[in-house]
Amino acid sequence: MSDVAAIHNLVQKHAELKSEIAKIIVGQEKVIDQLLLCVFSGGHALLVGVPGLAKTLMVNTISEALGLHFKRIQFTPDLMPSDILGSEILDENRQFKFVKGPVFSNIILADEINRTPPKTQAALLEAMQERSVTIAGINHKLDLPYFVLATQNPIEQEGTYPLPEAQLDRFMFAVKLEYPSFEEEVQVVKRTTSDVSQKINPLFTAQEIIGFQHLIRRIPVADNVVEYAVTLVSKTRPDSNLATDFVKNYLDWGAGPRASQNLILAAKAHAAFNGKFSPDIEDVIAVATSVLRHRIIKNYKADAEGITEEMIIAKLV
Repeated sequence: MSDVAAIHNLVQKHAELKSEIAKIIVGQEKVIDQLLLCVFSGGHALLVGVPGLAKTLMVNTISEALGLHFKRIQFTPDLMPSDILGSEILDENRQFKFVKGPVFSNIILADEINRTPPKTQAALLEAMQERSVTIAGINHKLDLPYFVLATQNPIEQEGTYPLPEAQLDRFMFAVKLEYPSFEEEVQVVKRTTSDVSQKINPLFTAQEIIGFQHLIRRIPVADNVVEYAVTLVSKTRPDSNLATDFVKNYLDWGAGPRASQNLILAAKAHAAFNGKFSPDIEDVIAVATSVLRHRIIKNYKADAEGITEEMIIAKLV
């Protein structure tokens, strides 16, 4: 199949995928779009939202529709790296045998990642970056495609371990989950309090998803689009020549080169989902908020004046 035909196929399969997910999930279209962009770009996402907004159900539904294995890890303050990676045990023949932990799956929901100590966070983040795990000196490859969705609860901050900036940077997107609208909530209540259950049909195989990930990487990008993305990221750095007074006033720290890479990769996926054969500046703008939101660090003045990351990004694009 040529790349042109493959893009047409992806557009069609993406539409089918969204209607399959809509059987279970009411609304939250923007969130689902961003999670699918992440999966097909080969990235990971950080989902920030209050409890009860169907984060687990959403990820489970997406993994079923994609035909992938899904595991959920509930992070707690006493969780150790071996609890998620796996460990060696003595079997009945007195031989050491490696028992895989829950990190060995295609889609991982890392629930409340800021609840667990830094060494357990670091163990998961190594698996995310390297797509492999080293136990007792032996390297174990993870199954591809591999996608981690970590959630953070923005309300409860006592007894938590916020992810440091360098580890936040490993997430392609930070997605904010809002409360549903009144009509959507009515629909949710009707659906979840009846005895009718919907069956999700798997639409992809793991191999097909890997093929689409390679297809998205092969999409050509014009130089002016790459330059726009790099300029946008440079504008977030207070010590850059391109930084405006607004940025110098309200930001302590800007985004690094990984932001530029993710902007282009996500723009390619956004273009492909919309049937375009090359991304333009509009595609970069469409993904800019999710890519930059967790990579810029506001100062005290911004907090005092109620300036949000979204306001700052809106001023830059």
